[in-house]
Amino acid sequence: MRFFELRNFQDVVLYLFPAFVFLLIFGMALAYSHFNTRDSEVKQRKIYGQYVEGFETKNAPFPLSLSLTIIGTVVWAFFYILIIGLLGVKI
Repeated sequence: MRFFELRNFQDVVLYLFPAFVFLLIFGMALAYSHFNTRDSEVKQRKIYGQYVEGFETKNAPFPLSLSLTIIGTVVWAFFYILIIGLLGVKI
């Protein structure tokens, strides 16, 4: 237990605030960026299915930020495994 209780609150704010900002920026990036192809406009407008509740399905383009996040995760995991294996670090 720490001597000052305020220090615990400061740590929680320092952990949660960057995560919240990242989620906000990531959500905006998912909403507004995607790969533009010849048929991107058609994909965004054309409705492929309608459900009883009023939901519609579209074949929208894949978001660029999500693609970069997936690629970055795979690259990080590959190099993490490679470095742990080469250096012989015990986890």
